[in-house]
Amino acid sequence: MEKQRMKRTVICYFFLCITAGLLFYFSLICGSSSIPPAAVYGLLKGTLHEGASYRILFDIRLPRTISAFLLGGGLSVSGYLLQSFFRNPIAGPFVLGISSGAKLTIALLMIFALKNSFVIQSGMMVSAAFIGAILCMLMVLLFSGKVRSGAQLVIAGVMIGYICNALTDLAVTFADDANIVNLHNWSKGSFSGTEWKDVRIMTILILAASVCAFLLSKPISAYQLGESYAANMGVHLPIFRIFLILLSSILSACVTAFAGPISFVGIAVPHLMKGLFGTARPLIMIPAVFLGGGVFCMGCDLIARTLFAPQELSVSTVTAVFGAPVVIFVMLYRANERSTI
Repeated sequence: MEKQRMKRTVICYFFLCITAGLLFYFSLICGSSSIPPAAVYGLLKGTLHEGASYRILFDIRLPRTISAFLLGGGLSVSGYLLQSFFRNPIAGPFVLGISSGAKLTIALLMIFALKNSFVIQSGMMVSAAFIGAILCMLMVLLFSGKVRSGAQLVIAGVMIGYICNALTDLAVTFADDANIVNLHNWSKGSFSGTEWKDVRIMTILILAASVCAFLLSKPISAYQLGESYAANMGVHLPIFRIFLILLSSILSACVTAFAGPISFVGIAVPHLMKGLFGTARPLIMIPAVFLGGGVFCMGCDLIARTLFAPQELSVSTVTAVFGAPVVIFVMLYRANERSTI
């Protein structure tokens, strides 16, 4: 049995790696302006150093594809941590209003910066998003101590998200026309416009937070079996909860800061990976969720910018189309489980 599980895990990882490689390749050659595969190979190898293809590949598509993979992976890990923390299968940064809180603080920062004519640095964006994410997370935690069911917790998170979105719309109402255009483009969710300096920052933040989450695999595994069991296994629950909150907030804040609010990835991908790998062990699931989230977002971004090229869809539109059915299936499956007990 253990050998079969190991074989399945290896096959699934191999499948994800191959899919990631193919999507990465097609993301570089496909778009409103196609680049021949031979030209891509020459540019990556370094034999070609100029021309429009060089600028398109290295200034636009390569940083965009890397950011889609990293941010997708980070958002999926954030969703997995929240699902483990709240023991709720549809908990996620978007559903619980955490992404909306980050969106609100970034929108306020953008309006203030544009009115006072100063340039927003990437660190400022991430910091503002982190503050908004933490505030909303604290509100969700406050509600989690008052409600008795997971459904009520999700409803509370959705309401928090609506409040944050309403405050964002209120701020936009008093913004200048130029501010409204910038906020509207950012709030749709997109990996476009990513620069190499942004890639460096998101790589450090997301990989560091994901590695920390992986190092918590054993405590998470114990926590999934119950708080009493985790405490008996030596897990210091208050510190453990703080780490989970901080890591999930950092990951979701980083995604919102660089790509805007991306819907359903944090909920759908963990369930897809659990079904694919046939296990919920954090030691296997955290790397799988990161890799699966990267594949999911690269695929959605490729569809968003090629389906109706040169017109580009928002990434959240595509992720909702593929992610929402997964959430509906999970809710129906759990309802059937409860009805048969």
